[in-house]
Amino acid sequence: MKAPALYCIAMLAAFPTGARGCAWTMPEGQTQIISNVTWSHAAYGFGDSGAPDAPLLFAKLWTSTTAEYGVTDDLTLNVEGDYAHAQTAYDAGPLSHASDFAYGGGLRYRLLNNGFGVLSAQATFKSAGAFDLSVSANDVGGNQAEFRLLYGTNFQLFGDAGFVDIEAGERWLSGARPNETPIDLTAGLHVSEHNMLLLQNFNIIAGGDSRPPFGYYRIHKLAASWVTGPWHSLSFQTGGFVSPAGQNSLVETGVFAAIWAEF
Repeated sequence: MKAPALYCIAMLAAFPTGARGCAWTMPEGQTQIISNVTWSHAAYGFGDSGAPDAPLLFAKLWTSTTAEYGVTDDLTLNVEGDYAHAQTAYDAGPLSHASDFAYGGGLRYRLLNNGFGVLSAQATFKSAGAFDLSVSANDVGGNQAEFRLLYGTNFQLFGDAGFVDIEAGERWLSGARPNETPIDLTAGLHVSEHNMLLLQNFNIIAGGDSRPPFGYYRIHKLAASWVTGPWHSLSFQTGGFVSPAGQNSLVETGVFAAIWAEF
C-alpha cells in the first residue's frame, strides 16, 4: 500500500527539524515535492522546572520546500530549503526581528520490508540560521547532521486503512548547541478514499553537553491535520499544533498548510 508513504512524508513545517519522510521509500524514478507554510506564536516559555512561567513574545512565519526522489525502490534522495521570519522579545525587552534561510538533504535506505512492516535508516545534513533549528539563542545559526531509524506498518480500523510510523535517532549540532535526540510518532487513518486524519507527536531531548548561551531543553509537540487528495498527483494538508509540555522551550501554538505534488 503506497498511500502511507506519500502522506507520511510531509513533516509539519511547524517543526524546525525540517522535512523528512517516514519509513516508506519512494518508488524508483518517482518524485514528490512538498511545499508548506506555518505561522506560530508563544506568550510564555517553559522554564527550567518545566512550568510555563517565563513571559516572552514570539511569532514566526516558516516556509519550506522539500523534494524526494526514488533513486531505487530501496533508496530515496531528499533535498530541502527553508525560510523563517521571527519576532522575539524577552523579559519585556525590545522586540527583535530575524530572517533565516536553511538548506539540506540526505538519503533514506529501506533495510527491511515484510509482513511486520518497513524498517529504514536515514542520514541527513542541514545548514541553517538560528530560527530554522530547534532552538535559537543570540540569533546563532549552525550545522546539524542526523542519523535515525524509522519503522512503519499498516493496519485496518473498522474497515479503514491506516498506518503508524515510529522514528528515533541522534542529531549532532555545531558550536555551543547540545546534541539532540529526536523521537517522532505518526498515525494516519484514511477515513475515505480521498481524505485522511493525521496525528503526530514530535519530541526533542537535548543533552547536557551544551555551552552558553545554550542549555538543556526538551520540546514536545502534538499536531493534528486533515489531508485531502481529490486528484491523483496533488494533495492538500491543513492543521494545527500545540506544545503541552517542555523545558527551557516555547509554549508554542500554530497553524499550517501544505501542498504535495507527485510525478
